[in-house]
Amino acid sequence: MLLSLACLFAFSIGAGLIFTRLRLPRIIGMLLAGILIGPYSWNLLASPLLEHSADIRKLALVIILIKAGLSIKWSDFQSIGRPALLMAFLPACAEGLAYTLLAPIFFDISYSEAALMGSVLAAVSPAVVVPRMVEMIEQTIGSRKKIPQLILAGASLDDVVVIVLFSALLGFTTEESLKPLDLANIPISILTSIVIGVLAGMLFAKLLKHCQKSLQDHPHYQHLLLLSLALVLTAVEARLSSHFPYSGLLAVLVMAVQFNQAQTATTRQSFSQAFARMWGIGEIFLFVLVGAIIDVNYTPLAGLPAILLIILTLLIRSVAVLICVSGTGLNRSEKLFCVIAYLPKATVQAAIGGIPLAMGLDSGKTILSVAVLGILLTAPLGAILLDRYGKALLD
Repeated sequence: MLLSLACLFAFSIGAGLIFTRLRLPRIIGMLLAGILIGPYSWNLLASPLLEHSADIRKLALVIILIKAGLSIKWSDFQSIGRPALLMAFLPACAEGLAYTLLAPIFFDISYSEAALMGSVLAAVSPAVVVPRMVEMIEQTIGSRKKIPQLILAGASLDDVVVIVLFSALLGFTTEESLKPLDLANIPISILTSIVIGVLAGMLFAKLLKHCQKSLQDHPHYQHLLLLSLALVLTAVEARLSSHFPYSGLLAVLVMAVQFNQAQTATTRQSFSQAFARMWGIGEIFLFVLVGAIIDVNYTPLAGLPAILLIILTLLIRSVAVLICVSGTGLNRSEKLFCVIAYLPKATVQAAIGGIPLAMGLDSGKTILSVAVLGILLTAPLGAILLDRYGKALLD
């Protein structure tokens, strides 16, 4: 395990520095480092590390979502309510529908299997998008029209919608039955996550106020307590999901926003700096382990048809994004920024792309192949475009 961690840090830092020198996003280097040292290439990572990869990646996402929440106020959402709600489901649904109609033309799969493929590919990547939106919020880039906040809110809700759709369509594909209540889980999941997140944020704010004198000599204990509460919110998702729909990651974001409301500027800065330092390590684990679970051996199976399919569906998704931000007062460059921000795919696709194959579906290899190719094409493309042109497109 220790040697695996040494390889993980050494390869990721080295690849990140090389890509930074090339004026490319370092996360591309980290993804490639993960692919190289992962089990499908050089196999330098110990099996216990790979077995707990999903939990470690979720921990990294929790850290950056707390950091995001500490940069947002509830008032930021007042002007982005309608477009954020549209961004939460319209682009994903449009892309999913496009896969449903187009995938059977490119591959020998049924419409139900194509819909399942669309639910895998439709999610935007929080790992790529959220850190960049947080950086822009902190630098007040696009702050007048709350554009980074819009992307952050829409992308967070987008993942909830897509994962619920995936679960419903997986049941339909395997059991050939789609329950109407499965789709009703989308708004229920969002509402329960927001309520639980708000209550958790209020609880932690009161707890911190009560214990602040005892913890003032150890401020890092305060930061770890907030992280602990966030991990509890995430961990109970598995327990609660069988009783009612709930998203732990969305609850974490809401909790951080609610907690942020009740704190002084000094406290907010302390927590923000602490989680920025944590993200420096979490970022490495997240992108290297995402790369490690990408089986590039499936890429040739998809080939040119998959590339054409991904391009066509992204174009349809981009049109849906433009519809979401129409009538909002955004100019052309700002609308283009929103389109670019909704291109990257990585985290969700890496997490659920292999499930259909693991369940024995005939289309499982095809779905996984397209998911892998989608990650390899869109994650670097989105990161490059956001890093090079994102700030120039906004005020």
